[in-house]
Amino acid sequence: MRIVIAEDSVLLREGIVRLLTEFGHEVTSAVSDANGLLAAVNTDRPDLAVVDVRMPPTFTDEGIRAAVLLRRQNPETGVLVLSQYVEERYAAELIAENTGGFGYLLKDRVADVDDFLAAVTEVASGGTVLDPEVVTQILVRSRKQDGLATLSPREREVLQLMAEGKSNAAIASTLYLSAGAVEKHISSVFTKFGLTADTSENRRVLAVLRFLRA
Repeated sequence: MRIVIAEDSVLLREGIVRLLTEFGHEVTSAVSDANGLLAAVNTDRPDLAVVDVRMPPTFTDEGIRAAVLLRRQNPETGVLVLSQYVEERYAAELIAENTGGFGYLLKDRVADVDDFLAAVTEVASGGTVLDPEVVTQILVRSRKQDGLATLSPREREVLQLMAEGKSNAAIASTLYLSAGAVEKHISSVFTKFGLTADTSENRRVLAVLRFLRA
């Protein structure tokens, strides 16, 4: 897999390069700012870009803005965003731009090598991966919003796991439910969100987007 890394911390950047290289990935560029990221993606055409939210010169939202622009210009490139803190509005903004090929993790998760590498593979393959802490904070905020307030506690748990990119089987395993029970809860979420079976769009994606945009 070809990967571009944009991270201003030399220590973390080199650590990620070493980790990915050790596990057989090709890091085509490792840069420290948003301009370098966009240039590297346009030149290298990677499968994935790993992007820090805050980068020079102001260390506010350069990374996330570059990630949004990157996805618009290069939709075939997956984007895995790394953040020191939970900033759910950034995650919601990026997920609203796309239906896949996106991940948002706290930097602490990089230390869990297996989970980090699994996220890299999932996002590069077009999947969505959200840090559980990010999803939790979005859920806390979303409970006050119309539509989501009508969900039962179990339905909210199921929707949260859907937002993390888990399959029905994984949700069933996590919550110790049968496959049929998970399908019933998801169907109820669709109904409460007004997502009918005859819609031409993916109801699962629409439900997750509703959750993240709340």
